[in-house]
Amino acid sequence: MPVTADQAGVQAIRSRIRRSRTVSDQFQILAAEPFDSAYDLLRLSAADHIEANEIDKLINVLEGLLNCSEALADNAGQAQIDICSAILQILTALLLESDRLDEAAECAARLLTHLSQQPRRKDTPFLQVLGSLLYDISYLHSLRDEYKQAEREIEKSIKIFERLARIDPRRYAPAQVMTLNGATTVYRNRERQTRLLIQYQEATSACLEMVKAGVEDAGMRLVESLEREGDTLKRMGKHREAIQYYTRALKYLAKVEPEFTLTQLRLSVSLGEAMLAVGAMREKGVHLLNTMLHKATKINALDEHRRIVDALYNAKSRSLDILSLWHKIFPK
Repeated sequence: MPVTADQAGVQAIRSRIRRSRTVSDQFQILAAEPFDSAYDLLRLSAADHIEANEIDKLINVLEGLLNCSEALADNAGQAQIDICSAILQILTALLLESDRLDEAAECAARLLTHLSQQPRRKDTPFLQVLGSLLYDISYLHSLRDEYKQAEREIEKSIKIFERLARIDPRRYAPAQVMTLNGATTVYRNRERQTRLLIQYQEATSACLEMVKAGVEDAGMRLVESLEREGDTLKRMGKHREAIQYYTRALKYLAKVEPEFTLTQLRLSVSLGEAMLAVGAMREKGVHLLNTMLHKATKINALDEHRRIVDALYNAKSRSLDILSLWHKIFPK
């Protein structure tokens, strides 16, 4: 979005913030101003710090403002709540810009939780933050090749900015165009992902025929092909199908490698992660990952150990289950 608030007013806010003595004072100054002016200032600051290669500096400042807002939480008014939302959205974008994807996902989930506590809001401060955040989350899922999720998020972002552009074309039409461009990229990548899955399916069929013919090393090739299919399906959000492919891969791998190996550990962890995403299999997934945690320790598989710990932590906290928060923000 372009800066459409009174530019002189935005610069006056910046000057007052620079003269302020405490972080608490800075937060109160932002909250006391019209939302668009304060949001524009935050976005301008983000752009300036990106250009100066000082993103971490601004991230620290924003985290300090958030800490201040939490201290005021019990007595926070609507203006303070809205500024907190704006800061979280800017922070999410900066973390993405810094390639700190896990932190960006946590920050996005934190903001969605924050927004979900204000259901059915239709005012512009709420909608422009939500539209921008959904664009950020779509970009995050695209980076992780999770295009099904990315599509849902970019489509919601488009609808929000279409609505806002009817209210104020000068401010919101550029954001609407940007989300449409983002959607084109997501759809194109999803099509490429689908073609890749078809290629893996063809390779799996060929490997299976080789196994039947008794070709040497065909068993391991089949395992690798099934694993690639499972990984692709999991990224596409087709977790039940992914579970089937991981299970088949482990079945064939047991014939090729009777002893427990790093490959079996990796496949089992992938299977456990897919199970966590299916409600009816969630407990089995947690049990499998806990079992694999001990095996990872035993064979000193540090990367897989970290991966299991992260999966179990996220399963327990549910803090990154971003889509599960949507029904509170978009009630039917």
